[in-house]
Amino acid sequence: MAIALQSTIGGPSQRTLVMRYLRRNKSLAVGLIIVIFLLVFSIGGSLVMDTGKLAYPLAVAPLQPPGGEYPLGTDKDGRDLLAVMIRGVLLTGAIGVMAGTVGIVVGVVLGFLAGYFGGAFDMVVRWVTEVLLTIPGLILLIIIAGTIVDKNQVSVFTMAAVTSILAWVGPTRVVRAQVLTMKERTFVSIAKLSGMGNMEIIFKELMPNMLPFLVASFVAQVMGAIYASFGLEALGLGPAREPTIGMTIRWAVFHSAMFNQWWWWLLWPVVAMVLIFASLSLINVGLDEVANPRVRRTE
Repeated sequence: MAIALQSTIGGPSQRTLVMRYLRRNKSLAVGLIIVIFLLVFSIGGSLVMDTGKLAYPLAVAPLQPPGGEYPLGTDKDGRDLLAVMIRGVLLTGAIGVMAGTVGIVVGVVLGFLAGYFGGAFDMVVRWVTEVLLTIPGLILLIIIAGTIVDKNQVSVFTMAAVTSILAWVGPTRVVRAQVLTMKERTFVSIAKLSGMGNMEIIFKELMPNMLPFLVASFVAQVMGAIYASFGLEALGLGPAREPTIGMTIRWAVFHSAMFNQWWWWLLWPVVAMVLIFASLSLINVGLDEVANPRVRRTE
């Protein structure tokens, strides 16, 4: 008992182990730092500035260069670009999180049911996913978004709904393949012999083992949804009234900001876009070590 107590007291804490892991997994650490910065910038900025007013047209003097009263300048429509960036990062992130959540939830449900139970349902799910994977996703989303008659009615929720239409296809296919492999392992057979039901095996045995992989898949779906929303917004199919990052770039290009030497109008949303994609990409790479046993290392 004395030895065990000494081991418990002398062993590193959970916080210490996490910090050691982040120091070793630099991709994950840097990605998390950028995400935390963006969250503090957008959420904290919303508490300090009246983004509900300043991020929309006719709020301030137009085309003011950065400095003084307007640190990031203003655009041609009379919007404070600092407020636009604060609100834009928040709205763009919301689109990605909502669409990614829908995609991963639907993908997990279909993937687990198809992979574990098999049969006709598995055949239908596999056929549908294989067909949809052969169709260029962005083109299909452009067609769907283009069917919206009144473009002024497009909102952030509409964008999230459109980008989530195909977000479930990839997770469904990958989760199904993982479940097909895992359900043949010994621990599943032991669980069946112990009297556990099918749903109990799925939630208590299979899903916990796939949790790191599911988290990595969620990050990938968020990144894919944001990428799709940028593509739609660049074509003018986004929420025209909302200051998302993609729509800000769209209006800057539409009004030839660089040609007219309004460089700040295009610079800040491009920087925000790079930070968003860089953070999610680094987190995805960092999570690969957690989700992939082949590259996982012990502390």
